[in-house]
Amino acid sequence: MKILQIDSSILGDASISRQLTQAIVGQLQQKHGEAVELEYLDLAAQPIPHLTAEILMGQNLEQAALGEQILQQYLQADIVVVGAAMYNFGLPSTLKAWIDRISVAGRTFKYTENGPVGLAGEKKVYIASSRGGVYGEQSPVDFQEAFLKTVFNFTGVTDVHVIRAEGVNMGDAAKQQAIETAMAQVSQI
Repeated sequence: MKILQIDSSILGDASISRQLTQAIVGQLQQKHGEAVELEYLDLAAQPIPHLTAEILMGQNLEQAALGEQILQQYLQADIVVVGAAMYNFGLPSTLKAWIDRISVAGRTFKYTENGPVGLAGEKKVYIASSRGGVYGEQSPVDFQEAFLKTVFNFTGVTDVHVIRAEGVNMGDAAKQQAIETAMAQVSQI
């Protein structure tokens, strides 16, 4: 089993989403034992360049090779664990840069006369979501979790689970409760 773990928070050790991704991966390793192969991307420490016309048109060979590597990591993963902190109602721009590299027509999706069809295969995705405030699942200002679900669904991945810690900037008690609630969800994986 191949797990792709992606962290995108800029907060390093203070990051709640990083704590959650680590706990999720730990739970999966405990559940599946030595059969787990882990690949790790830290998009804050090694950001992927944002998409440009030159990159999109394949005019930069170095970036084309990087894009292919990122795409293969995604396609080959059985489980993807994404750490996504909410920044200004959305996700970190480095995570969006990763999404731009995995959203490739003819590779992870195709258009048909009946609309788009995902090609990324059967895999499971865990989104480790952290939010300073409390937004809930149906929030009109959630451009983080809803966007990520849409991207994964578009590439054909429908087994998407969100483990959320929200309200983490609303005082120590709220933060602790949010982490405990999220960790309880992790323990059920």
